[in-house]
Amino acid sequence: MSKKLTIDDIEVMGKKVLVRVDFNVPLKDSIITDDNRIKAALPTINYLINQGAKVILFAHLSKIKTIEDQEKYTLKPIAQRLSEILKKDVIFINQTQGEKLEKSINSLHNGEVLMVENTRFEDLDGKKESLNNEDLAKYWASLGDGIFVNDAFGTAHRTHASNVGIAKYSEIAVSGYLLEKEIKFIGNTINNPNKPLVAILGGAKVSDKINVIENLLNKADYILIGGAMMFTFFKAQGYNVGSSLYEEDKLDLARDLLFKAKGKIILPIDCIVNNSFNNQGEIQEVLIDKIPNGFMGLDIGSATLNLFAEYIKQAQTIIWNGPMGVFEMSNFAKGTSRLCQEITKNKKAITIIGGGDSASAAINLGFENEFSHISTGGGASLEYLEGKKLPGISCLTDKMESNVNI
Repeated sequence: MSKKLTIDDIEVMGKKVLVRVDFNVPLKDSIITDDNRIKAALPTINYLINQGAKVILFAHLSKIKTIEDQEKYTLKPIAQRLSEILKKDVIFINQTQGEKLEKSINSLHNGEVLMVENTRFEDLDGKKESLNNEDLAKYWASLGDGIFVNDAFGTAHRTHASNVGIAKYSEIAVSGYLLEKEIKFIGNTINNPNKPLVAILGGAKVSDKINVIENLLNKADYILIGGAMMFTFFKAQGYNVGSSLYEEDKLDLARDLLFKAKGKIILPIDCIVNNSFNNQGEIQEVLIDKIPNGFMGLDIGSATLNLFAEYIKQAQTIIWNGPMGVFEMSNFAKGTSRLCQEITKNKKAITIIGGGDSASAAINLGFENEFSHISTGGGASLEYLEGKKLPGISCLTDKMESNVNI
């Protein structure tokens, strides 16, 4: 993996610096319900402010298909929240192109912050943002002084005008602190882990994690499987799984993965079942080969947690992606909650959560500060764990000995 330039390698005083951030936060009636992604970008934004840069922020919010979507997904409330957190004005321009935007950028003073309207607004007319339209990329790049900072890991797996496009037409493209952290903890750890490496995978579908499992089989010492995806493996081995969720068309694949694993894949030995997909009902803890007809598995059981804990204790590196059960329901959150506890007990290990539902679970259960790193990317984290090159990282300028302090 090439080493990429970071924000520490460049001089930004007095420069108009274009910054791609990931502010794709959940909204309800234009109210932000979770501002963690905004807070995650603060180290980069504050550094640029303190260094006297003129900071121009690009971000997207949801998908834009209609005029109504534009009204619903304006970045104005995000700019207001960022202003509150920074305790300084954030200039918001309700345009993605135009004279008003250009004049506002050109009149910025050192240390000021401006936010451009939702980059996905450009998708309303031919998906210019999402298809990395060349003219749009050139235009956005022209708004700065040749410096682009990508700090949006959540979109690093996408080739869009606001990341790869701007990078292409900027003199220099570097990672912000958040993206640099993602590269360090996920990319570098996967490629050169402290051993033993224990990977823990959950979630609903084997099909979502096929490439992750295949990549980790070459790198991990053990892969612990939980979540609904475990029932596809059990069904493939001939077990009765009751009415548990499984993928009929992935049974051969599951058998093939177990054969390739040569004992590296560790499956649960018991689970929590219920007679309905509900937080109440005839809830039981049963061995995997004793699931009653009409019952569905909704969490891993206590014996499985004890088994998994033994592997977690010996690990030097732990990577976790996907909850162990339906953690949104309190009666089926115990597996995920105790897994968090067991991982955080291992103080010698590098502990990484690869974004998505497992990150939400860890944060909601109060373990946010107990892991070495919790990724901000869902799809990007998965593709990174698969070993793929992410375009939002590949587009950054390679670090050379002579490129220090440009």
